[in-house]
Amino acid sequence: MKTLLIAAFLARFAAACLLRYLNLRHLRLHGASVPQGFAGAIDAEALAKSARYTLEQSRVGLVQSVYDGFWLLAFLFTPLLPRYDAWIGSLSGSFVIQGVLFALILTLVQDLLEIPFSLYTTFRIEKRYGFNTTTAGLWLSDLVKSTLISTLLLVILCSAALLLVQHSPGLWWLWVWVFFALFSITMIYLSPSLIEPLFSKFEPLDDEQLAVEIRQMLAKGGLQVKGVLKMDASRRSLHSNAYFTGIGRVKRIVLFDTLIKQMERPELLSILAHEAGHWKKGHIWKRLVVMEGSALALLWVVHQLLSWGGMPGLFGLSQASFVAQMTMVSFLISIVFFPFTPLSSSLSRRHEWEADSFATELSGTPEALASALVKLSRENLANLHPHPVYAWFYYSHPPVVERVAKLRAAGGGD
Repeated sequence: MKTLLIAAFLARFAAACLLRYLNLRHLRLHGASVPQGFAGAIDAEALAKSARYTLEQSRVGLVQSVYDGFWLLAFLFTPLLPRYDAWIGSLSGSFVIQGVLFALILTLVQDLLEIPFSLYTTFRIEKRYGFNTTTAGLWLSDLVKSTLISTLLLVILCSAALLLVQHSPGLWWLWVWVFFALFSITMIYLSPSLIEPLFSKFEPLDDEQLAVEIRQMLAKGGLQVKGVLKMDASRRSLHSNAYFTGIGRVKRIVLFDTLIKQMERPELLSILAHEAGHWKKGHIWKRLVVMEGSALALLWVVHQLLSWGGMPGLFGLSQASFVAQMTMVSFLISIVFFPFTPLSSSLSRRHEWEADSFATELSGTPEALASALVKLSRENLANLHPHPVYAWFYYSHPPVVERVAKLRAAGGGD
C-alpha cells in the first residue's frame, strides 16, 4: 500500500508538471505576439521581459515543488515519522500537549526549510525585475512577526481542537467545525485592525477629491464601507493591487500606494467598483459558506477514516498517535482533492466576471476598467499568454486578455 500511495503522489506531481510544461510551452510559442487590445500599451520588449519573469518564477516553483515533495515523502515513508512521533510522546503524557508539540515543531521546521526560496525569490528574482524594495531588516522583521503570529494561532486552534477530540470522541468533528467556523469569522473581523497593521501602514486617501468621488460612487451602488485606505505596499514591492477586506461594519477597500501612482482617476474608480462588486454580489459570504460547508464534510470524512483504525497500516506502521494520523490523512486529502482544483478556480472566476460586470454598471465606463487591467498587466509583468488548460485548472481570475476583450466589447470598443 505504501508503494501505491507514493505512486499516487508522484502521479499528482507529474500532472502538475505537465500543466506547468504546457503553460511554458504555450508562452514560448505565443509570448512574442501582442494580444488584441494591448497594442500601444505593451511592446515586444515588455512582452519578452514578462516571459522571462514568468519562466524564472516557474523554474523556482518547480524546484520548490520537488524539494517539498522529497521532504514530505521522506517524512511519511521512512522511519522519520514513527521516530518523531515516539519522541514527541516522550516529552509529555498529555494528549493535548503532545498534539500541539507535534504540529508546532513540524510547522516551524517546514517554515525553516522554505526560507531559502523566500530569500531567492525576494532578493534575486523580484530584484532582478525591478520589483523588490524590501530590505534585509524588513524581511527579517516580517519573518519574525509572521512566525510569532502563526505560532500563537496554531497553538490556540490545535489546543482547542484536541480538547474537543478528547472530551467528545464521537462528535469531535462537529464541535471542531463549529469552533473553527466561529474562529474564522472572528479573525475576519479582527484581522484588519489587529494583524494587518503589524505589517503595513494604512491611512486615508490624501486626495480629498478622489475620496469624495469614491464615496459618491459607492453610495450610487448602495454600498457603505468603513473606509477606503491607502497601504504602503511600496516599502516591500513595486507590484500593485487592491483588495477588499473585512465583513459587516469593518469592511473596507485597500489600495496599494503603487496602484494609486500608476492609475488615472477613472481607472482607480473602476478598480474600486470591481472590489465593491465582490461585496455587493455577496461573494465574501458565498465563499465563506462554500468553505465552511466543505470543511464540515471533510471533518466528517476524517473522523470516519480515523475511526476505521487502519490508517497507520496504510503507511506501513502498526500504530501512530492521533495527530500523526491526521498528518497521514492530510496527505491523502491532498492527492484526492487535486483533480477538483478546477471547481474552486471556476467559482472564483465566475465571481470575478460578476464583479467586472458590476463595476461596468456602477462606473458606466467599461473602458476605464479595461485600461486599468492593461496597466496592471504591464506593470506586474503578467503572463498574457497562459495555456487555456492551465488557466482553466489553476486561475482564480479569468485571463486578463479575455477580461479586457469583454469589457471593451461592452463599451463598444475594439
